[in-house]
This record gives sequence, structure tokens and C-alpha cells, in this order.
Amino acid sequence: MMKIKLGLLYGGKSAEHKVSLQTAFAVISALDHSKFDVYPIYISEQGEWLQGKRIEGKVESVAQLKFSQDDQSVQEIAPVALTSSIIPASAQQPSSEPIDVIFPLLHGPNGEDGTVQGLLELLNIPYAGNGVLASAAGMDKVIMKNLFAQAGIPQAKYVHFLKTEWKENPEKTYEAVEKELGYPVFVKPANLGSSVGISKAKNRESLIAAFEEAFQFDRKIIIEENIVGREIEIGVLGNDKVACSVVGEIKPSVEFYDYNAKYESGETGLIIPAQVEEEVYEKIKHYAEVAFKAIDGSGLTRADFFVTEDGGVLINEVNTMPGFTPFSMYPQLWQATGLTYPALIEKLIDLAIERYEQKQQIKYNI
Repeated sequence: MMKIKLGLLYGGKSAEHKVSLQTAFAVISALDHSKFDVYPIYISEQGEWLQGKRIEGKVESVAQLKFSQDDQSVQEIAPVALTSSIIPASAQQPSSEPIDVIFPLLHGPNGEDGTVQGLLELLNIPYAGNGVLASAAGMDKVIMKNLFAQAGIPQAKYVHFLKTEWKENPEKTYEAVEKELGYPVFVKPANLGSSVGISKAKNRESLIAAFEEAFQFDRKIIIEENIVGREIEIGVLGNDKVACSVVGEIKPSVEFYDYNAKYESGETGLIIPAQVEEEVYEKIKHYAEVAFKAIDGSGLTRADFFVTEDGGVLINEVNTMPGFTPFSMYPQLWQATGLTYPALIEKLIDLAIERYEQKQQIKYNI
């Protein structure tokens, strides 16, 4: 059987660059290299596209995936080269065959927000995960929550501001938060994930600091009311028809599930499967599927919920490219559901090819 030529696209000009490297390392370690020829495509923090030689087995460390132009086996490429040559001649493995499918392992702006997906659409290359619309909507928390509201999914109250609004009249923005939401609240950049730039504000002083922190990472921020409840997550997998995993529960050792707790400390407890009533599970599953359709999802999402003491279910957000690190919830949810990590990766690649083939049937001329 012919191997699939798989391009792994990772790194990126984003605050979540480091997370993406960890994801790529985990995926490479899990891939069945008897089925795939794996070609690393690293986007540096400066936005350079660097293509390395084929990876024939596991890599020893994340550092090996962070390429430099000083390495003779690495060459800077233009993205359009993906349609013609998977390996530059200088990498000592010349080929004129195109990559079969791209797996974008990018998190945050310039990767998970529809920009790279749009590029791959223009290049007409199959790629794993969500498309342009779902990626953009899933990255922008304000747009996402507006879509959820339209779809009738219960969620926490929220307000949002542009940086220009805040600069022109900061007092007005603070008063709006206090009037609409009260304290405590969570302040987040609208277009970022992995808990980067997020703060919990309990009074005016900490609210001001939280605004200043969040606006470092985006021109738009969202402020959400504090919900007291269990943090429950579920995995969604599919295209037009989807399946849902068991649910998992986050038990952070800190006040909230921040960046360090997610990716570095390893101290956060993940309970998989989480113990919830069947009725609560069915609500979570239903709302996760509705959310997936609301953003026109494809491939995968991880849907995050709050479950209150009285059994209420409120959606928090969906993540259109959840991480695949050793501490990540998404692959562990599917592992507990009966789908191993290597099988999950292969399923996502199959879904990418399926969606690509469907799109090729669309009539573009009149």
C-alpha cells in the first residue's frame, strides 16, 4: 500500500508557538511511520516557512523541530511550493510529488483562525481539521458566543470591547462590566486560546489590570460572568455526521485552568471519564453537536461546558484545534471512548480527504 505523504504544519507567528511545537512532537511520536511519510513544515516566530527532511521515526525532543536556516537540511520555502514539491533538493531527498494532505498543528492567530486554512483552500490541498469559517468563528470568542446565542445554546453572560473603546473612555467600560456582570469576572483576549492573557478580576483594581493584560494580546476582549460549577469537556469528531466522546472533568490545582496548568506543571487533574448523570451527559452531547453545526465544523472540536449544582449545562467555548500534548484532554477523551491516539490521528486524516473529495464535486462554472 502506498504511504500517505503527510505534511505537518506547526510553529507559527503566534503567542501559542510553543504549544504548537509540543503538539507536533506528540503527533510525530504517535504516528505509524509504516503508513505515512512525514514531512515537517515549521513556521518560525518571524513567519518564515522552513521545510526539513522527511522524519522517519520518533524525534528525541521538541528542540529538534525548531528549525534554523543554518541547518543544511532545511530550506525556506514559499507556501505555494507545497503543491509541487514536498522536499527541496538541498534537503538531499529531491521529489517532484506533492504532499497528499496537510495536518495543521497550529494554535492561535495566524494558524487556528482560518488564515492558514484559507491559504490551503486556495492551493487546493486537503488538510485536517476545521475549515475557514469554523476556524475563524471558533477563534473569535465574541463571534462564537453570538452564534451560540443564535443557536439557542445556554451560556454565561458576557460583554466585549475594542481597544479603541477602552482607550477613549476606560471608566465607561469598567462601569459596563460592573453593571452587566458584577464580580468576579474573567477577562480574555477575544482571539487567543490556551488561556494566554486571561485573568480573573474580583474588584475594580484587578479589572483594570486584567484589561491591560488582555489588550496586550488582541484588539478585542471579552468579559464573562463567573460561573460556579464543574468544568466538563467533550470531544466531537466527524464532518457532516459526528460522534461524541465520553466527558472529562478538569480539576485545576490553581484558581482557574491557566496556561501553566494546561501545558507545563502537569498538576491539573483530568478525570476521564467524568461522573455525570445520564441526563446531563445527553445535554452536553446535544449542545456540543449543535455548537459544531453552528460554526459549520469539520474534523474535530473540543466543547467545554460548566455544569452547575442543579444540573444546569452552560457552554463555555469550543476549541477547533485542541492540543495533542501529554496533558491534553482531547486525545485522552477518545482514548477512554475506545479510539487510540494513533487511530484518532488517522481518522482525522481520513476526514480531511473525505471533505476534500466532497468539495471537488462542487460545480464552479456556469
